[in-house]
Amino acid sequence: MRNLVHPAALLPPAGGVTAALRQQHASAGHEELDSRGLVSPEDLQLPGLSSLIQESWRRSAQLRANPDHPEAPLALDRGELEEYRRQHPLAAIMPVIHKLLVLPSHDSGMLVAVGDEVGRLLWVEGDAELQRRAEGMMFVPGADWSEATVGTSAPGTALALGRGIQISGAEHYKRSVHPWSCTAVPFHDPDSGALLGVVDITGTESAVAPHTLSLVEATVAAAQAHLRVERLQLAAARQSAPSRRRSPAAKPSGAPAGNSLYRDSLQLLGRDQALLSIDGRTVALSARHSEILALLSTHPAGLNAEELSALLYPGEASTMTLRAEMVRLRKVLQQLNPGAVPESRPYRLPLDLVPDAGQVLDCLQRGAHRIALEIYRGAVLPRSEAPGIVELRARVSALMREALLTDGSAESLLKYARLPEAKDDVEVRIAALKLLAPRSPKRAAVVADLERLDRELGA
Repeated sequence: MRNLVHPAALLPPAGGVTAALRQQHASAGHEELDSRGLVSPEDLQLPGLSSLIQESWRRSAQLRANPDHPEAPLALDRGELEEYRRQHPLAAIMPVIHKLLVLPSHDSGMLVAVGDEVGRLLWVEGDAELQRRAEGMMFVPGADWSEATVGTSAPGTALALGRGIQISGAEHYKRSVHPWSCTAVPFHDPDSGALLGVVDITGTESAVAPHTLSLVEATVAAAQAHLRVERLQLAAARQSAPSRRRSPAAKPSGAPAGNSLYRDSLQLLGRDQALLSIDGRTVALSARHSEILALLSTHPAGLNAEELSALLYPGEASTMTLRAEMVRLRKVLQQLNPGAVPESRPYRLPLDLVPDAGQVLDCLQRGAHRIALEIYRGAVLPRSEAPGIVELRARVSALMREALLTDGSAESLLKYARLPEAKDDVEVRIAALKLLAPRSPKRAAVVADLERLDRELGA
């Protein structure tokens, strides 16, 4: 299981600092924010706060999150929320969340929230009085609690780090959240490891007790097992059904109506032929079909024949060539799932297909470069010469590199340096060397790599 807890997230922190002293340090940190404003957040020094909280506050300041704005913005209205929840894979785990967290929360004065992978809250349940109070800061279904929007909070920071976290009182970046404490653990797909969302407990001081973190971790593990069982039952039901009666909408007994147990996805990064996954079925696409679906998935409003041709073929290209290719693609998708066959006039995908390149861009926009790097396996369709893919590849690669050089840790920079596109990147290695501790055993390898590059590039 990938839901590891960051060491700095445990209570009490190293050095035995009491909860009261932590709050004093956090309050002093907010006074420092008041005196400095949002100028030069990278130089912000906050003595007494853990490195994890300090780094999160710096990210929050860099992303221009406003600590004085009392409410989180609403990202999904009621209609959008209902449809999105119905189709989201996390809907399948809600019975487990209800049993293990929500029902006990009614007696313990807690709220339980489940959000998606970008920090939008999908469900907020638990103590009725706390729900009414939480509405004052818009801790409600449909609200955006990403770190980029509200600053340091357990749901958003857990997603930014990809690990479990506890945030207490004034450690929150937004001042309206200071009366609250919270514990959150990311939820990863039990099969692919992809980030699907986050599970959070919010309340008073007891919400950040050590046993609360263990409870949320155990609940996430149970929910992951439940989702895996649901998928196995779905696969078994499909295998037992006569082929002519099989339906992509078939669900195991007890599965939420209309819910997809999988996130339909398109893997483009670090591979020349994309992997398309729909309803748990995966197929490797040809190079040309990979390009077409990559372009359609990044243009959800659709593209007409002339627009798609210009993005697909270098130089002049006939739309007749494109139409012939679309006929072949439709045959492939018809066999995989009839509901995935692209519409025409304009060409548009009828389902919400999530490209991994799009996930990287979304994470970078939110300042979650660690998650972006976890997803980033290399350049978009590296050998493609399609103009639209060349542009997408350059944009994703440039933004990934820029984010790491600006805000990446030494570990992140060294991980990026191992990718094919960074094998000759001197600047990335110099940046990592500056961040490594003087006695770090990793320095020798970086220095040797720089010497090698100096010889090769100087030859």
